[in-house]
Amino acid sequence: MSQTNQASESDGKTHGSSQSALTLAALGVVFGDIGTSPLYAFKEAFAGGHGLAVSPENVLAALSALFWAVIVVVAIKYVWVVLSYDNDGEGGVLALTALAHRVLGDQSRRSRFVVGAGVFAAALFYGDAIITPAISVLSAVEGLSIATPDFEHFIVPITIGILIGLFSIQMKGTGSVGRLFGPITIVWFVCLAWVGVLSIVQTPMVLQAINPLHALRFAVQHTDKAFFLLSAVFLAMTGAEALYADMGHFGSRAVRLGWFGLVFPSLMINYFGQGALILRDAAAAENPFFLLASPSLLLPFVVLATAATVIASQATISGAYSMTVQASRLGYLPRVRVLHTSDQEQGQIYVPSVNWLMLLAVIALVLAFKSSGALAAAYGIAVSGTMLITTMLVGFVVYLGRSRYRRLILAALVCFAVLEIGFFASNLTKLEQGGWFPLTMGALIFIALTTWRDGTQLVAEHRSRLDIPMSELMTSPMSGVPVVSGTAVYLTSDPKLVPSALFHNLKHFKVMHEQTVFLHVVNENTPYVPDAQRLQLHRLCNGVWMLDMHFGFREQPDIPAALQLIKPDEEGDMPNLDPMVTSFFVARVQVVDGTGGLSPWRCAIYAWMTRQAASASTYYKLPANQVVELGTQVVL
Repeated sequence: MSQTNQASESDGKTHGSSQSALTLAALGVVFGDIGTSPLYAFKEAFAGGHGLAVSPENVLAALSALFWAVIVVVAIKYVWVVLSYDNDGEGGVLALTALAHRVLGDQSRRSRFVVGAGVFAAALFYGDAIITPAISVLSAVEGLSIATPDFEHFIVPITIGILIGLFSIQMKGTGSVGRLFGPITIVWFVCLAWVGVLSIVQTPMVLQAINPLHALRFAVQHTDKAFFLLSAVFLAMTGAEALYADMGHFGSRAVRLGWFGLVFPSLMINYFGQGALILRDAAAAENPFFLLASPSLLLPFVVLATAATVIASQATISGAYSMTVQASRLGYLPRVRVLHTSDQEQGQIYVPSVNWLMLLAVIALVLAFKSSGALAAAYGIAVSGTMLITTMLVGFVVYLGRSRYRRLILAALVCFAVLEIGFFASNLTKLEQGGWFPLTMGALIFIALTTWRDGTQLVAEHRSRLDIPMSELMTSPMSGVPVVSGTAVYLTSDPKLVPSALFHNLKHFKVMHEQTVFLHVVNENTPYVPDAQRLQLHRLCNGVWMLDMHFGFREQPDIPAALQLIKPDEEGDMPNLDPMVTSFFVARVQVVDGTGGLSPWRCAIYAWMTRQAASASTYYKLPANQVVELGTQVVL
């Protein structure tokens, strides 16, 4: 064999092993939420006031509707269509919003509508991220009551204990735990398929549900019941958004291989196994998932289910961290303290403030609803709303694009939207039973996100009226001001205006530095910015520079590291940014209520969010002993 052939074979093996590793990791993170849906989804079709009566006709209709809904919405829409529309490799509703915003243009009325819808979808995602740990862990622990009724009174305390432990270990990062996720998830899906096969073999007639006529006939003959059935069927798809949100970590190929290779067949076999069990024993509809297991294996099955739900919860918690960081980069949240928990994986982060707020909210949910069945009513609205907005955003991107299959994809998106409107409307029927929670939380978070954006814009307008234009400073140099050695770096949010920190510096210290750099950090609508495009340096006059520093919305801004890309020269065309001679000047804004554009209650929210924001020195990783922070008041 030639050396060329050997090298080619070696590269192929390396690529194959790398793809296998990515697929294994994707199984442990991406599919955790949708992988635990068999715990509660199918039984909800026969539970509650609108539950179906247990009969062969209803069981086959429910299975048929679930089977084809998963194929259309998850397999076709998300796995094949939506995964093809990434933002430089990144997915998720905010990344998609940034992509649609870039395609539509900044000044378009449609663009403002798209951004508003995307931000509201992000707000709904937080509701989903809080409900998922509660309903997943509760549904798993409830299996103990099937093993022995004596555990009935301990379900809520055990659930809270598991959740406290889960959120407490987040500060240690998911690196070491993450290596266990893939293998445990594989065991989980194999067990789902195994118990499903054992049940289907006993009642093979359940396979008739593959025929979509069962669902269609039921919808025609029992329209009212079919409408309520949609909310239960939708629970089988609640983790679909994660397939898109987490694709940036693993790539679309790994997600597709994991879905079609293991996840989809295992889930469907288990659902059909549950249906077969109910056909044999109508009383099993109370909890068909755990009753599939033999009594001797029930306790190990509960333990495995609990481990799987912890993994599912981990995925949504990590998603909430990523969503918060993206929202902060895009200007919808203040600076937040972010800790990177891995030296190799950039996406592994920990946001302390989000972590502990989520824990309090999740515990409150468990104490308020007390069962997975009660929480199921609150679960579908947030996810169905996010799905519908995702379809709309992809529609805008496709419509303005030049794809050869544009008309075909748009037609498919219209079909998806019609189906998802039905799901959303069906979930709205559970508004009083708990559906109010994600909508209320989404509305509150949406108000916070838009208040921060509007307040930040008003602060910028306030500064533009008071601060001196940069052009005037350059045309009227400040003669007579003493000059000291060293370099001063002034952070500015508007490169056209002289930073207020410079005036405060002159007021208090009455000196200028030998070299002055006005630094403007630009947050791009793309996830990452290559180092070659990181910096744009302009020499304004002798000893004064303007520096634009670009970061993607998935990057952690690190100003000192980026400044290392600038090398001083003898001609003076480049500033000397040696840490030993460089000082950083930043302004901290204090908001005062006035008669500006924000109402008093929104002004109070903005002021509170300003106080919670991480300091610029911490956020941008500035060396603490080289930072001078000066306060400035802004009336809104």
